[in-house]
Amino acid sequence: MDDSDGEDCREPPELPLEVLVYILSFLEAADRREASLVCRRWFDASQDLRFQKNVTFSFPGSGASLELIRGLSRKSRLSLKISQLDGFSVSRSLLLEVGEHLGSRVESLALPGSSITEASLLALLPRLTSLRRLDLRGLDSLFMSGAFLSREEHRVQVRSALIGLEELDLSDLRYLSDLTFSRLTGCTPHLRRLSLAGCHIAFEFDPYRGCPVGAAEDSSALLSLRNLKKLLTEQKSTLVALDISRTSITPESLRTITQVQGLVLEELCLQGCKELTDYSVEILVKHQPSLLKLDISGCTGLTSRSVEAVARGLNSLRRFSLSRDWRITEKGLAELLLVPSLRSLDLSECPHISGSEMVKGLKRPGSARAKLESLNLKSCTYIRDLAVFSLAQLLGDFLRELDLTSCVNVTDLSVCAIATYLQKLVVLRLGWCKEISDWGLLGMMQNARCEPGDEAGDKGPRFTRTFGNMGFFKPPRMPFEEQPKLVTQHDLQQSQQAGTSLLALRRLQELDLSACTKLTDSSVAQVVRHPDLQRLSLSMLPEITDASLASVGWHCRSLTSLALSHCPGISDRGVAQAVPHLQRLQHLYLSCCNKVTDRSLFLLMQHCKRLKTVDISGPHGTTEVYRCPYFNRH
Repeated sequence: MDDSDGEDCREPPELPLEVLVYILSFLEAADRREASLVCRRWFDASQDLRFQKNVTFSFPGSGASLELIRGLSRKSRLSLKISQLDGFSVSRSLLLEVGEHLGSRVESLALPGSSITEASLLALLPRLTSLRRLDLRGLDSLFMSGAFLSREEHRVQVRSALIGLEELDLSDLRYLSDLTFSRLTGCTPHLRRLSLAGCHIAFEFDPYRGCPVGAAEDSSALLSLRNLKKLLTEQKSTLVALDISRTSITPESLRTITQVQGLVLEELCLQGCKELTDYSVEILVKHQPSLLKLDISGCTGLTSRSVEAVARGLNSLRRFSLSRDWRITEKGLAELLLVPSLRSLDLSECPHISGSEMVKGLKRPGSARAKLESLNLKSCTYIRDLAVFSLAQLLGDFLRELDLTSCVNVTDLSVCAIATYLQKLVVLRLGWCKEISDWGLLGMMQNARCEPGDEAGDKGPRFTRTFGNMGFFKPPRMPFEEQPKLVTQHDLQQSQQAGTSLLALRRLQELDLSACTKLTDSSVAQVVRHPDLQRLSLSMLPEITDASLASVGWHCRSLTSLALSHCPGISDRGVAQAVPHLQRLQHLYLSCCNKVTDRSLFLLMQHCKRLKTVDISGPHGTTEVYRCPYFNRH
């Protein structure tokens, strides 16, 4: 501020750190990150412990990460994800630095895509005295020899560090044997969560001896059911979550596990266990009635009998996944929706689901019913507008996430219902719903009202091209021959009176409209205006142009991921108009956008400093990407 009297201008007093922290507490995480870049004082406020929840620092195992490790020593609690480690000196030095500077602060450690040696890990683990979660999935280099933790002094050191470990992930280990499993879990006596997904476990049942293979003696090559049961028995007082997905577990083996005396599981994941039967699920429900989360997706031997068993026996269930269970039908879904605690239901890729029984369950009078917050109906091709309309009305107060991807019979009527009744949605996926047009997004029903009863009416006889046309009837038009009626400026002016548009979903953070080929600039530029939107997919929309991209850039400035692949109308002009406003963008997909050239790459370098992924692959200009040094890192 100017001082006409020539006196010195005084700086305004700095706000106390506590006041800054209080102010930042009203911001979303993305906005708080932006605010932290203003000055050092604001950055320190943004690092307050109340904001540091579930934050993981991810970096590669290279010499360039050493400075970052030393800088993290100011943090009181840390979650680390270190990738690309190997047995060479650089990786060993980096792990030593982690132990020296961060040892007592690390609560979670993951080492994905690494091939470290036992010596490197044993030099680190005794220093991690506060470790609560350890992720060793896929680290076959540790377990291949079978000598991991074979020395007593090493086990004593590791046990003193891992005494408080609560979560252990041993997924996708091909060489996990009884010996190494016993040695490692012997150092972690208070586990709450254990993952053995994708491991080779000896679950086979020996009909001659009447017991599972490995019940009499340890297996030197594979983890046996005997040792797994032994662990569950020893740690039954603390263990609440078990993941044995993608294993060859048999019905007899599952029964053995669930009947462990005193074991009370809250979460069980059996994804892709194709040997399981409906009887297995009935036994599971009988012996583990306290389950809060159950994932039996990809268990292709299951039928609706399993759904009925779950609905009757798991009265506290919150999350349930039946994805890719092709034999599941509508039977039992009405009873399942009467479980009042149910919050998340995944029925994706269950082709026999139409939603009618779900509606019946939610409509049942005088009964408590599920308050679903997440519903996944992806690739349920029997889902139609009537079901979507009814579900939207019944779940309007609760639903936050809805996935209707590839529900090919969903039309503008469903979009109208979603915009009208589901205004608390955070995630909406409508990809590949090719009957959706501009009219639906704009809240205008072309030659129709927003009422669900139209589907049930008799629309008269229908004939196909194979029937033969003798002059009495005109063959119907095929879907790919129909061109959507274009929206005019007059239509746009009347859109507020016509109905509720997609603009009503003010809380949206993710929107997928990919391959909805009837959409044009008329709707995308008018309604995709959500300031909190973080992930947007408009791929495979041949009718949108730079006008849509420019509008998205101006109105959706919180975007971190934007997909525009196979949009031939997008060019450098649209990129130039949009990217100055997309400073938070991290992932951009422009593959097969042939009008995008090197000019867009330089604009991205100039404005989007946070980019991690850029895809402009395609027949035009592909080689130019790798000539730009900025993109060599991505």
